[in-house]
Amino acid sequence: MLAIRIHETGGAEKLRAEDIPVPSPRAGEIRFRVEAVGVNFIDTYHRSGLYKVELPHTLGQEAAGVVTAVGAGVTELRPGDRVATARANGAYAAETTVPAALAVRVPDSVSSALAAAVLLQGMTAHYLAGDTFPLKAGDTALVHAGAGGVGLLLIQIAKSRGARIIATVGNEEKAALARDAGADAVCLYTRENFAEAARAFSNGRGVDVAYDSVGRDTFEGTLNSLRPRGMFVSYGNASGPVPPFAPLVLSQKGSLFFTRPTLAHYTQTPAELNARAGELFDWMSSGRLRVRIGATYPLSAAAEAHRALEGRATTGKVLLIP
Repeated sequence: MLAIRIHETGGAEKLRAEDIPVPSPRAGEIRFRVEAVGVNFIDTYHRSGLYKVELPHTLGQEAAGVVTAVGAGVTELRPGDRVATARANGAYAAETTVPAALAVRVPDSVSSALAAAVLLQGMTAHYLAGDTFPLKAGDTALVHAGAGGVGLLLIQIAKSRGARIIATVGNEEKAALARDAGADAVCLYTRENFAEAARAFSNGRGVDVAYDSVGRDTFEGTLNSLRPRGMFVSYGNASGPVPPFAPLVLSQKGSLFFTRPTLAHYTQTPAELNARAGELFDWMSSGRLRVRIGATYPLSAAAEAHRALEGRATTGKVLLIP
């Protein structure tokens, strides 16, 4: 079967299309035919070497499709079931495996493309707004990369909880998307200082929480956007990792809170995983949550998809279709 693998870390040119054997599910695992793959920044971190993986490595964690085989001890799923996961053992492939406990059923009302588009980024937005900093009516939040996959979902979920949102974007097209998602204000970071815009948006006080997926380039400005005892939620490294800093900086900036969450710690049990995914699917089915698929590529064009994502040339979700 076709799979996209790396044998060494580096740029997008390191991605190689290879013919590898169809995997057999081990005890507790399922195998499924991949119908859509979600492309995420974590895939580029694995490819570049920022996050270490064992080589050779088949990229990708997020996918949706149809179960083709189950391993010993699996009783909750069977061949023919539609599933999605954010923890696949190499999703850039025609078929992949995953522990059954890390897969969720996809309802008939949600296509495989939409399931692959929402699961990782949607559950991330879900826990960011509902758990890491539980937004409530009247809270103010800064959302970086407001037209990105997580950004558009996070804005919608934050607005549904009654928060006021200022989003940062890179151009007018992305600004329109962020506004359409519900952002109360939009800052084009290429033209204006987003920290000053965030303070003006919050009447000079600073926002209650800042959700930062950009990393190195926005770190200092994000610190300066927060109110005293505000929270800096760092959940990505699109521009590179945040540089080392002294905790004393948090005191000097207003006794700030800083956290670096990851989805695995907010989906630690099958019950929590299914509750988050189930709520997202319900919101999608009812029209409460709109998922934007910004671009699709054939699986063989994974390198092109990576270049577009890293070049900030995408909006919404990027998918690979085997």
